[in-house]
Amino acid sequence: MNELLELQIKKHLGSERILTPEIRNLLAEVDRHYTDTEKSRRKLELALSFQKKELADAMLQASRDHALLRGVMDIIPDVLFFKSADGSYLGFNKVYEKVLNRPASQLVGKTDFDVLDQTVAQDLHELDQSVMSSGTERTTERWFHRDDEEKRVCLEILHTPFYGLDGQVVGLIGYGRNITARKLAEEKALQHANFDSLTGLSNRSNFIQRLNHEMRVAKRSGMAVALLLVNLDRFKQINDLMGHEAGDALLTQSGQRISSSVRETDSVARLGADEFAILLPGIEQLGHIGNVARKLIAQLAEPFLLGAESSKVTASIGVAVYPVDGHDPDTLLKSAEQAMYHAKSTGRNRYCHFTPALHEAATRRRQLLRDLPQVVESGQLYVCYQPIASLITGKIHKAEALVRWRHPDHGNISPADFIPLAEETGAIMAIGNYVFQEAANITQGMRACGHDEFQVSVNMSPAQFRGNSDLIPQWMALLGTLGLPGDAVAIEITEGMLMQVKESTKLRLDEMRNFGIKISLDDFGTGYSSLSYLKMLDIDYLKIDQSFVRDLEIDPDDRALCEAMIVMAHKLGLKVVAEGIETAGQLDLLVKAGCDFGQGYLFAKPVPATEFTEFMFRSDGKVQAGLGYL
Repeated sequence: MNELLELQIKKHLGSERILTPEIRNLLAEVDRHYTDTEKSRRKLELALSFQKKELADAMLQASRDHALLRGVMDIIPDVLFFKSADGSYLGFNKVYEKVLNRPASQLVGKTDFDVLDQTVAQDLHELDQSVMSSGTERTTERWFHRDDEEKRVCLEILHTPFYGLDGQVVGLIGYGRNITARKLAEEKALQHANFDSLTGLSNRSNFIQRLNHEMRVAKRSGMAVALLLVNLDRFKQINDLMGHEAGDALLTQSGQRISSSVRETDSVARLGADEFAILLPGIEQLGHIGNVARKLIAQLAEPFLLGAESSKVTASIGVAVYPVDGHDPDTLLKSAEQAMYHAKSTGRNRYCHFTPALHEAATRRRQLLRDLPQVVESGQLYVCYQPIASLITGKIHKAEALVRWRHPDHGNISPADFIPLAEETGAIMAIGNYVFQEAANITQGMRACGHDEFQVSVNMSPAQFRGNSDLIPQWMALLGTLGLPGDAVAIEITEGMLMQVKESTKLRLDEMRNFGIKISLDDFGTGYSSLSYLKMLDIDYLKIDQSFVRDLEIDPDDRALCEAMIVMAHKLGLKVVAEGIETAGQLDLLVKAGCDFGQGYLFAKPVPATEFTEFMFRSDGKVQAGLGYL
């Protein structure tokens, strides 16, 4: 270094110049400093090279550690994520990516507001801030909805704060378990516990809870609460004749119609079978209840599409109001039920408000239900017979057997009151067998006394028709024992029973025909598709309902309808029986229209067997003279 400096100095100063001792000392000092500096530089370079290697090693190790950490995180079956203090995602595993249905590139540095529903994001943000500010871990359950599909995932997440080297909270860790299966099971159990599985409406227990709540509210507010109990009329016939699928469809559609007819604040429930309940809270004007009831009746009276068939169904509604008709759910329900039964007994397709008198009727009904199973064995039943006369000859060819119940406490019970109860309880089978046997006995007696063509008509309930498959052979065996042919009886079935002609129905009728039993279609004109029945089924007699006969003398429309029915029946080879003849004028018009047979109070009321036998002998088997014909 010193030699180089001397050469540079000589170059600039000239060779003739002589280096003085001072200059040479200075050069020596510079050389010394240079040597020391060079050594320091080399030491520094060496140190830096070591540091670079350590850094490289550290970075490599960090990369290895990160990969290891990421691998560990990704094999964890549960959700794991890290957030900074501002809520930005720092890291997460693949399970969380799958839950959110977003790749890592769309999550790193993002907040919940960027990737979740804003309401959910706000809730999570507030929770995270609470965790980080308090330094206390929190657990929450949260549903996550994926963007690409409707699939939901429910996570139970533990939010835990984590700390920096200075001991300050710098973010949080989230660890979550997928509890979707458990939550769905809980939802299903809750649904099953509170809602009807068929209609989706509230069930009885859920409805009772709501009723209790609304009663408490009404007690504080001084307002009324109305309870409407809706029962479908003749639902069992639809269910039995068309099948359970049709019955389920009817219930589902009925529930939908009822729900659409009330306010959102009202409650609708299916209590069981074909019974629905409606809760109308906050009633200020009682007139509103009647408006709702009438709307419901109109809605449910519209035809229902059940599979490929259209059917009409009506409903009976009972109304009870808190606090007038009951101070607790059980009493209020009973009051509405009593009102509903009254609506059914007075014609169906209507609504009725509860009255104290209905309570007595309900008590009576419960007693009848209690006594019905033993009604045959107790000897309380008896059969009355109403003559059916030829309108041409006046001769009594037939009689209709009509069962009566003489109750020890309530006296004579109308069939309109106890037959529906018997159908509900199954007692109709024993009652029907009793009536048939009594009818067969009197028929045998009449034929033995010279009335060779005498025939008794026996009403057959839908429950009997679809019940015991051995019923008809058993009846025929009884007739055989008495020496009677099959045509000694006629089975009366209603139009309503044949609303849907199924193959099984036709086979049952064919079975009767094969035994010689005559078939009579009762209440003709009150059904929905009478002509189609007559076309498809082998019917012997057509009975014109008394509702068409009642006003024959004053209503030209009824007169025209009766005449048309008679002509049509004769064209089809059927005999016609007119029911409910009470006046000579009605009789005269029916005779002129060509009606074959008639029955009614003009001839005789239904009387017990002994009186009927006396009547037949006294009249020589003919109705009384002086009725406009011989």
